[in-house]
Amino acid sequence: MSGARRLVAVCAGLGLPSSTRLLADRLAESTARQLEWAASATDVEITVVELRQLAVDISKHLVTGFPPPALRAALDTVTGADGLIVVTPVFNASYSGLFKSFFDLVERGALAGKPVLAAATGGTARHSLALEYAVRPLFTHLRAQVTPTAVFAAPEDWGSAGGAGPSAGLASRVVRAAGELAHLVMGTPPLRPEEPEEPEVVPFEEQLAALRPDRG
Repeated sequence: MSGARRLVAVCAGLGLPSSTRLLADRLAESTARQLEWAASATDVEITVVELRQLAVDISKHLVTGFPPPALRAALDTVTGADGLIVVTPVFNASYSGLFKSFFDLVERGALAGKPVLAAATGGTARHSLALEYAVRPLFTHLRAQVTPTAVFAAPEDWGSAGGAGPSAGLASRVVRAAGELAHLVMGTPPLRPEEPEEPEVVPFEEQLAALRPDRG
């Protein structure tokens, strides 16, 4: 296989900026690097679909049965991806309503065989089980190929204003899951593992601030 690979990250974070978007970016960047190591992957295109920007359109589609243009484009982007990264905040021990509503609108069978990496963020590590009893079953039902490793990030994984940056544990999970997704996208034996970099000593507040649109 040759040519560009289309990598799409679906982010259901509600804040601006959000740790959900931060995790989506980390996973997309790591997957892209590992895909580029494969000789036949000459280019990787990363697209992020922010569901918060489509919330009104999603509601309209659920009521009318007709997607507005922006939502139609987002759905086409997701179904046309070579690899999909899906990241949701955990609310009430499950994925967010916005996240579920979006994937309820994906045409039946459109994600069959699609490589998917599932990830989530939450206020406590106790919510990490939602990936296994809620998010993974959803994409298994949609007949996607879900990576063995799912990634959950709690606040302590990002560090704090007075502490270190992303933990080594989170960095390792990101690398492992991204490698699994790259493997599924390429349909080849597992790629050379990417060595996780030493966590940068960057306060979590600064990591989020870097995502603000007014920062360019």
